[in-house]
Amino acid sequence: MNEGKETQKRSLRHMLLTALGTVLCVILIPILVLNVSLIVKSYLHEGEVPNVGGVFPLIVLTDSMYPEIQSGDLIFCRTADPDQIQVGDVIAFFDPAGSGTSIVTHSVAEVREKDSQIEWITRGIANNADDPMPVPEANLVGMYRRRVPGLGNAVMFMQTTAGLIVCVVCPILLLVGWDVMRRRRYERRKQADTDALMRELQELRAQKEKQSEDGTNVP
Repeated sequence: MNEGKETQKRSLRHMLLTALGTVLCVILIPILVLNVSLIVKSYLHEGEVPNVGGVFPLIVLTDSMYPEIQSGDLIFCRTADPDQIQVGDVIAFFDPAGSGTSIVTHSVAEVREKDSQIEWITRGIANNADDPMPVPEANLVGMYRRRVPGLGNAVMFMQTTAGLIVCVVCPILLLVGWDVMRRRRYERRKQADTDALMRELQELRAQKEKQSEDGTNVP
């Protein structure tokens, strides 16, 4: 009775650990593949925002687009042709008033044409005024599509040493440790079964020898 309960407990633990390992793999592997792809593309195409299939993630650092987009969100944008951009669209662009590397995501308040080139007047919907400089089409990075609330904070944490340890190194070590423990338990159970079988064979052999000595036959 107790042996049956113990077997059920081991089976339940095995199922739970297997499910946990599967969930971690499903979460971590796509993240790692995506990060590697973005890193490789950032080296191959310097000065461009790396993307996968035209889609790229950005972490929001300010509340200039509150409440539609909030600080700490992870947003996804898609590369777009300048001719597609209309008033009311939310675009990501290299800030013309910045260093040339900072990216801003604001709403288009006006579409203009200057020297046969398109430019946009943009504004953060939480701000009281338009951005100080028009955005030329050469600065366009892409068009905003959707957001995942709060995930940007988690991504920023994962980029720190502590986050790398907690979110990547520890889960991998746990998976490896669990696999080692599982293999060892399997080997112990296999050895125990083998030992039990050998003991049973020895008992049968001893019983047969004893019966032979007594002059009886063993079927």
